[in-house]
Amino acid sequence: MKKLPHEVVASLLAVTTVLMAQLPWHLPVWAIFISWAGTFAMGGPSAANLKRIWPVLPIGAIAGFLVVTGFGLAAKTFSGNGLLVAEMVILFCLNCGMMMMARLPGLGFIPGMFFGFASFFATMFGGFGPMPKDPFSALCIAALMNAIGPLYAWITANFSVRHVPHEKAFPAVPLNELGQKV
Repeated sequence: MKKLPHEVVASLLAVTTVLMAQLPWHLPVWAIFISWAGTFAMGGPSAANLKRIWPVLPIGAIAGFLVVTGFGLAAKTFSGNGLLVAEMVILFCLNCGMMMMARLPGLGFIPGMFFGFASFFATMFGGFGPMPKDPFSALCIAALMNAIGPLYAWITANFSVRHVPHEKAFPAVPLNELGQKV
């Protein structure tokens, strides 16, 4: 089977997101692009990289969900500077806890956690999903959209041929006689 150019396959996949963004779903399709690009930024959709990114994306979204939920609970008890301090403590504890999870086997890709974290907040406060501004709905939708990104990266890499730019084939970096950077 002849493969299509990388740009064509990626663009065909991108086109599928137009339907996902339509009402009534109003899905945050940009969360697909975040994890799709993140997969390529970590070196591409190899089996090892997919095993690194997929488990941590929802961890970030869950941490974001817990931050929003914690802030909501704190707002029922505190106000003014007390609320500000409570929110800072909540964010510190949950962010620290999220990043400490990277010490566990299979959860070491911290940037992926932040892809999920940011996707949750943008989904929640951007009013995306079938139930806008609902924290649990935002969690589910952001996690789903983030999970699709690495899949799209895998499809792009496996069903296309990538053009190697002249700069990659012939780097403008001076090399010594052993081929090492000078």
